[in-house]
Amino acid sequence: MAISLLFGVHAHQPVGNFPAVIDDAHQRCYGMFLRVLDRYPEFRFSVHFSGWLLDVLNQRFPEDMALLAKMTARGQVEWFGSGDCEPVLAAIPQRDRLSQIATLSAKLERQAGQRPRGAWLTERVWESSVAPALADSGIQYVAVDDYHFLCAGTPADALDSFYTTEEDGRRLDLFPISEALRYRLPFSTAAEAVAYLEQLAAAGQRAAIYFDDIEKFGIWPETYDWVYQRGWLAQFIEGVLASPLIRTQTFAAYHAANVTRGVVYLPTTSYIEMNEWTLPPAAARNYAALVAAEKQAGSYELHKPFLRGGIWHNFFSRYPESNWMHKRMLGLSARLTALPEAQRSAEMQEQLHRAQANDAYWHGLFGGLYLPHLRRAVWNNLIALEAALDRCAPRPPCERSDIDLDGHEEIALHNAGLQAVVRVDGDAGIVELAAYALAHNFADTLRRYTEGYHAKLGDGGAPVPEHADGIASAHDRVAFKHVIKPEDVQPDTRPRGICVDTLLSADGSRLAIDAYRLDSATTDAIIFSAECGGGRIEKRYRLHDSTLSVSYRGEGLRGQHIEVQLNLAMPSCDGYSGRYILADGGIPCGFGQTLSVDDLRELIMEDDELHGRLILRTDRKVSLRAAPYFTVSQSEAGFEKIMQAACVAFIWAPVSNSETLTVAFTASSSTHP
Repeated sequence: MAISLLFGVHAHQPVGNFPAVIDDAHQRCYGMFLRVLDRYPEFRFSVHFSGWLLDVLNQRFPEDMALLAKMTARGQVEWFGSGDCEPVLAAIPQRDRLSQIATLSAKLERQAGQRPRGAWLTERVWESSVAPALADSGIQYVAVDDYHFLCAGTPADALDSFYTTEEDGRRLDLFPISEALRYRLPFSTAAEAVAYLEQLAAAGQRAAIYFDDIEKFGIWPETYDWVYQRGWLAQFIEGVLASPLIRTQTFAAYHAANVTRGVVYLPTTSYIEMNEWTLPPAAARNYAALVAAEKQAGSYELHKPFLRGGIWHNFFSRYPESNWMHKRMLGLSARLTALPEAQRSAEMQEQLHRAQANDAYWHGLFGGLYLPHLRRAVWNNLIALEAALDRCAPRPPCERSDIDLDGHEEIALHNAGLQAVVRVDGDAGIVELAAYALAHNFADTLRRYTEGYHAKLGDGGAPVPEHADGIASAHDRVAFKHVIKPEDVQPDTRPRGICVDTLLSADGSRLAIDAYRLDSATTDAIIFSAECGGGRIEKRYRLHDSTLSVSYRGEGLRGQHIEVQLNLAMPSCDGYSGRYILADGGIPCGFGQTLSVDDLRELIMEDDELHGRLILRTDRKVSLRAAPYFTVSQSEAGFEKIMQAACVAFIWAPVSNSETLTVAFTASSSTHP
């Protein structure tokens, strides 16, 4: 009896990714894949393209999209739906799940003539709470990892067809994706992959279920040469079509011709690697040691369902920056929902959808939290949406609440030009500085964290040698894009915010000013004070028109200096498009270089990518020290250093108790002050 090969691929690029990256992905993967598959009309398969990527590909590569439409019309291709901008459905409200799914389904119906019956789950994150939205959207089935089923106690030899679950009375069928196939395709030889499928057929298995990232077929290291130039994909397809033991089917055709294997209820989980990435470093090390011990003992496969790691939502606990974006998104979603329907627009809905794109909210071997341009895309949409909502339903100019649920209130001062959000904690720093005309958050940076994989930095960086019978997966590599020094991975002990203050003593010692208490908060000013270094410091925030001012007054500091650190997110990072400009018009360097200036009263940070500038002015002379701030993270390409912010420090010594320092921030979309 022939086995049904259900072969699905998932194509996605993050909202806001660079056009050159998408072009390269299409040239090395998407276009190549489609042109190879077009030669074999008998090979049926399923595809999922995230909606934002689909829009880009339709615009930039219409010929290849027309080819895919032709393959669809002849019955070779089934389209899967999902959330339009690739959100993790479990992380957004029910109302937004429905609108995201409906948007992509309508898009596919217009483009491909198919209303999807199946859906791709972003990062295969399963929570039972998402089932009603999927079912209510007309989705009949989704594909999740076989690992999900193993965690529910389903026997491994019974994972050759779909099961049925329900939530609140809504039915949804679940296909278990084979981990064994995910690790074989395309990394083992084509002949071995076909032989493996034939072994499954000989054992009486009904279906071999594969659904994974299409980027494995050309974008992952070495795969372009392996899959296309050395012919792996064509060889695999030809081997499958030539085998009397294998037939290809779409998920839709298989689903229509078969009945469920029974009811199942799955635990909250994702693919097994993701569950490890969500863990904090110490827990991740313990988890890795436990897995290694189980493998050495030969009991890993038996016990794997009980070694689950964490869940996807843990990323909000691990990274306050991710949590802040997420909670701000939830707040704006609620505001949009509360707006009278006549005032809502399709543009507002699209901005919310784009701000829910998953990539910038998490980090592992993949995930884009460490990538500033992906976080920036989320913030661009959040800020643009907030500006539109404020025009329809203005907010009070000063608001207090614990937005991110961390136990500390935040105070937001805002007008039509700027929003400054100050956290009421010991640092009393700015967690968000949004310029509405630029749709940019200057406080969008990421502190330096210890990551569990930093332990691999001692492995020498040599890639895993090529397998004699295939190539190595990105999961197995340790490679270096940049030289990494020990100081590059030294974790931060304080947030990387704006106006994070330190007291400098004459002997060179540094004392964090981290005991600010809130004295008052009104529309006129937010005032903090702290006892520090034998004296007292007052810190006052004011917002007027397009300028935020922060004033300091030091009393009894006995010649000590105050350092005001500003970690400023600039889109150009260490590229060629960002520069410092001094008051005399001189351009000493770019954001990627260090800068030291004494007796400074004005600094302009001009950024071509931003199409604007940030002007910093002080009411008295200060010393300036500026340097790029980098983090170290790991991607499928290896360890890399990424510039997160320009770290600008103003240093000032009050000479009397009545002397103050005021730093004024003015954002402008013009190239002129």
